[in-house]
Amino acid sequence: MITDVSKAMAILALCGGVLAGCDGIVNDRPTYAGVPFKAKAKAVNKKETLAVFTTAVSKAPRSLEGARLAAHHEGTRYCIENFGSSRIAWQINPLDTDVAVPLDGDTAVYGGTCTP
Repeated sequence: MITDVSKAMAILALCGGVLAGCDGIVNDRPTYAGVPFKAKAKAVNKKETLAVFTTAVSKAPRSLEGARLAAHHEGTRYCIENFGSSRIAWQINPLDTDVAVPLDGDTAVYGGTCTP
């Protein structure tokens, strides 16, 4: 015979399983230097050309090294997606550690041109 306590325990176990499964949804973002970043690359002027783009990495001060890697990865992804090539002429190369990370508030902003 199923008691009310057994039903409650079954419901709690089911809810726990569902919540545990949701953990991967939030943490699917790749990490750079151990930190997940939100990075977005977009054309500066879509009407003129898709080749010239900017990459913005939110909350960059959490790890400047990670923000550099995220910007480089996102720029590379953008150029491959739009031009089939990973070649980029960066205004400031995100992988150049001799140059400070260009910040706009807490967002790292890099510019480049896809060179197919």
